[in-house]
Amino acid sequence: MTQTFKIFRYNPDEDKKPYYKSYQVEVQEGMTILDALNEIKWKQDGGLTFRRSCRHGICGSCAMTINGLNRLACETQIKSLGGRTVEVEPLRHFPVIKDLAVDMEDFYKKYEAIKPYFIAGTPPTDKERYQSIADRKKIDGSYECILCGACTSSCPSYWANPNFLGPAALLKAYRFTFDSREEGLDERLPILNSRYGLWRCHTIFNCTICPKSLNPTWAIGELKKKVVSEKY
Repeated sequence: MTQTFKIFRYNPDEDKKPYYKSYQVEVQEGMTILDALNEIKWKQDGGLTFRRSCRHGICGSCAMTINGLNRLACETQIKSLGGRTVEVEPLRHFPVIKDLAVDMEDFYKKYEAIKPYFIAGTPPTDKERYQSIADRKKIDGSYECILCGACTSSCPSYWANPNFLGPAALLKAYRFTFDSREEGLDERLPILNSRYGLWRCHTIFNCTICPKSLNPTWAIGELKKKVVSEKY
């Protein structure tokens, strides 16, 4: 069948303001939004700009707003959306570089700020830093983040205050804070307990839009309890 795609367009070097342009695509069974965007770019409008890479929901580069919700274009089946028109926009509240490609530099800076790496206080030995199966299970649902930005883009607290670290960075902070081998809580605690850290989250749950079905809201709640227990 023929499907209409209403796509956000904006080239800051040429356009005074964003606009939408519609394209008609012959949709086959099993096609994704990314397939349709490729059809448009390759056969109708070579100037259309968007990011994509793995096409398997691993790299996170094709995250965008599809019919009002943040999703991965490579995983979103056109048939699942229903209706004859599909609206595709860039992730909201990130600066637009061009069309569907957004500037994620600030997103990565927030991620870097929480020290997203293992901090070992004791020197290494000739043995591994062992972890029990139960302790390993505690970080399930936190290490699988693919840095697509869908959660942070959908967060009203981030919309209101772009200095907020955001759910993606805080989810990664949970991953290391609750790792039984981690010894860097004293370094990470002031960042989490800062003015723009954990307490800017108002538990709205928008970040559970995560395409990998992760739950940053829950992780942030656990971090809040951890910070309070350590502080008081």
